[in-house]
Amino acid sequence: MALYEHVFLARQDMSAQQVDALVEQYKGVIEAHGGKVGRVENWGLKSLTYRINKNRKAHYALMDIEATGEAIHEMERQMRINEDVLRYMTVAVEAHEEGPSAMMQKRDRDDRPRRDGDRPDRGDRGDRAPREGFGDRPRRPREDRA
Repeated sequence: MALYEHVFLARQDMSAQQVDALVEQYKGVIEAHGGKVGRVENWGLKSLTYRINKNRKAHYALMDIEATGEAIHEMERQMRINEDVLRYMTVAVEAHEEGPSAMMQKRDRDDRPRRDGDRPDRGDRGDRAPREGFGDRPRRPREDRA
């Protein structure tokens, strides 16, 4: 049996429990055809880059699958029929990753390299000259309104 990673997007107005029910439904399809589903990750509700069927957000879910091609074909056929599934993608892999996927790994902002190198913070602007043409017009005195 081959190894696959399968990601699908579900509609934004579904609850997390309904998305879990979808995962269980497709897990049952795979197991009915003699396959196994390993890791299942629910990535949650995320914004889409562009609208898909009038949806601006979608629930993302990842499944690691060990199954035959017929099982994958049947699962994808059922996803095409289901209106709750916006998009799906199945990719054959050599081996499943250990641990959480890249989407689930928490990256700290301080650990990421800065794009601008070692540019000083904005607090170092005291030596700049004032802009020309700014403030050279005299102000009119304020009239008190009674």
